Amino acid sequence: MTNLQKKFSKIYDQHVEKIYRFVALKVGSDATAEDLTAETFSRGWNAFREAERGNRDQIRNMEAFLYRIARNLVADFYREHSRRDTISAEEVEMADSKPGPDQQALKNSDAAQVKQALTTLKSEYQNVIIWRHVERKSTKEVAEKMEKSEEAVRVQLHRAMKQLKQKLNDN
Repeated sequence: MTNLQKKFSKIYDQHVEKIYRFVALKVGSDATAEDLTAETFSRGWNAFREAERGNRDQIRNMEAFLYRIARNLVADFYREHSRRDTISAEEVEMADSKPGPDQQALKNSDAAQVKQALTTLKSEYQNVIIWRHVERKSTKEVAEKMEKSEEAVRVQLHRAMKQLKQKLNDN
């Protein structure tokens, strides 16, 4: 394995789970998410290799670059399949903790309502909520992924959460 391959292997190990989770939340199918994640890293590898060889500009933030590739692939997927760009409520898992049975039942009920309401939001609102609250990214990290200012992300997150709360209250 070359030094370049080792460097990218570390990048892959650091980001593959996050990219997969993001894609899976968007497409709702494990098989499709695996395919799109593999394509994300294939394109990422090609760009990384070209940048290291000096054939293109250096990639300043590899995580943001990979998320941009993934977002574009998800958009392409939906364009090709003429489907709405939303999260599948059946596929989303929003929590990692293991509460007791009674708490789990309440939590599942609440999570199902949140998932359903989230699927009705526009794609950008879904993204900002997922990255900030599911992935637990800082506002700065979300801004880098979205290629926006931190203030714009805060405003968009506020609007997204307001709309999500309104949808939850309507139910």
